[in-house]
Amino acid sequence: MNARSLRHFLKSGGVIAYPTESIFGLGCDPTNRQAVKRILRIKGRPQRKGLIIVADRFSQLERFVAPISASQLQTMQDSWGNPQRPYTWIVPAAKHCPKWLTGHHQSIAIRISSHPYTAKLCKDTGMALVSTSANHSGHQAAKTDQQCRKLFGRQIQVLSGKTAGAKKPSTIQDLMTGKILRK
Repeated sequence: MNARSLRHFLKSGGVIAYPTESIFGLGCDPTNRQAVKRILRIKGRPQRKGLIIVADRFSQLERFVAPISASQLQTMQDSWGNPQRPYTWIVPAAKHCPKWLTGHHQSIAIRISSHPYTAKLCKDTGMALVSTSANHSGHQAAKTDQQCRKLFGRQIQVLSGKTAGAKKPSTIQDLMTGKILRK
């Protein structure tokens, strides 16, 4: 699927599985409520938990984020870039950020992907993507495209590729408090 048809697929509510730094993720257009609800339904994940948004550059995430200082942005940027150590930040959500992304939180989880495939996917489609583990809630995440096809069948479009080989999922840290929520 070329970039133009993939963008159309995502804008039309399509859901994909794609390789990230450590596992395969399920993704969609974060501005498409029906697509996000479809991911939550496929996974059996409650909306209240919120979701991670991934991109290849911060400008794709800005619309979802409340204003932050230059030093806060620099802190985040300093953590991004190593595919073996992915880093996700919890940041204040913009007032207009959809609740289907934030769940019951006033914040949103964001990451600039250091995986060349994921970054290229965002760059080529010109959009950030929802990034949640490719699994049924509470079960082990898929690490290959074959596992994704077995888990989800024709419910989603599985993109072929390999993870970056990171041993653990991304560290998650709250930008405002400094608290690490997942290491």
